[in-house]
Amino acid sequence: MRFLFLACLVLLTACGGEPAAKLNLGDPAPAFATQRLDGGKADFPAAAAGRPLVIRFWADWCKYCEPEMKAIDAVYRRHRDKGLEVFAINAGQDKATVEAFIRKLGVTYPVLLDEQSSIARRYGVVGLPTTYFVDAEGVVRGKVIGEADEAVFERHALALLK
Repeated sequence: MRFLFLACLVLLTACGGEPAAKLNLGDPAPAFATQRLDGGKADFPAAAAGRPLVIRFWADWCKYCEPEMKAIDAVYRRHRDKGLEVFAINAGQDKATVEAFIRKLGVTYPVLLDEQSSIARRYGVVGLPTTYFVDAEGVVRGKVIGEADEAVFERHALALLK
């Protein structure tokens, strides 16, 4: 398992010619365009349109991703009527794999595809899960690398909604 994690980490950081970004708090979140799992298009920042956004990078092999995606869904359900948006961006897997995993989880927020991990590289993702909390102006206000629980997601979401 450790080898698989290291191999995926290398793939995330070494694929393609563009180096991983060093995205810090206070930086503008990089723009991207990709396909949603439901077949629609997702363009950021246009798709968020002035709403706070949680951007979650994940993969089905990540042992922390499944419980955390359910925790994020609980936070999303509580706050979506207040304008909170969530994009769960799968890093490096094909549509069929992503579809099977999401069907099993039953999460209600949008799932985006990043089969070549180009968005993940643009965001400087070096491990999964990684979550960015972006304010309504498109500025990164929080970042969680690795395991977190529902209380952490709730705290960050409430800070974005202020």
